Amino acid sequence: MKKYRCEVCDWIYDPEVGDPDGGIAPGTAFEDIPEDWVCPICGVGKDEFVEI
Repeated sequence: MKKYRCEVCDWIYDPEVGDPDGGIAPGTAFEDIPEDWVCPICGVGKDEFVEI
């Protein structure tokens, strides 16, 4: 699965890790994250992430 980087704070979403504190289980592809999810560091939406 592909990783994605927040363009605002450079946090990396790694699907193998997920975002357990944000309710995203490990193994969740970025495309499968709900649209209202936000970056756990800076709070921007999915539209501010780019594939790396």
